[in-house]
Amino acid sequence: MVARESRHVTIAPSLLAADFGRLREEVSAIEAAGADWLHLDIMDGHFVPNISYGPTVLAALRKHTKLPFDVHLMIAPVDVYLDAFIDAGADHISLHPEAGPHLHRSLQHIRKAGKKAGVVLNPATAPESITWALDLIDIVLVMSVNPGFGGQGFLTSQLPKIAQLRRMIDAADHPVALAVDGGITAVTAPLALAAGADTLIAGTSVFRAADYAAAIAELRGGA
Repeated sequence: MVARESRHVTIAPSLLAADFGRLREEVSAIEAAGADWLHLDIMDGHFVPNISYGPTVLAALRKHTKLPFDVHLMIAPVDVYLDAFIDAGADHISLHPEAGPHLHRSLQHIRKAGKKAGVVLNPATAPESITWALDLIDIVLVMSVNPGFGGQGFLTSQLPKIAQLRRMIDAADHPVALAVDGGITAVTAPLALAAGADTLIAGTSVFRAADYAAAIAELRGGA
């Protein structure tokens, strides 16, 4: 692992862990609690073994919050759905290299629409998969669980990958957020940050907490 530098830690609560019977209130609550982004997991039951929600939910929530919508597309093929999420109000769109035939083209499409483009690396996906696309990437998201379900345990095997990506990003000629998603708690957050992450996606540890503001502050606190 690399030594953690002083940097702002972005906290993005994942809507997947919210109370779906009161989504508007949940989003307002995490915004008031100090969240930086709202993370939205889009799952198709094909690329990952679960189904979540689609662009209609984004469009319905968009008018009720100023939080940036950080959209993680776990769908394949992904390209045919990009415009639907752009139009629904996404601010960032992240996709998997395995979800389409031409990663460059997908990233170019997102950026041309004025959105931030991200790439998501599954636990078995090597950092080298983005070497030749890093100039088009605004966010790299490391999955520290196998994608598809919330509440899983953090895979410490991903810490060396985070450290390697930190070195790659530091050598790049433009800003890239380094995010980690999966099993992020007050115990594992410092590990991810020490390895070089600057953005934490947290579902259960925020939305299942009695005090959202305290939970967010605790995740951010060690940085």
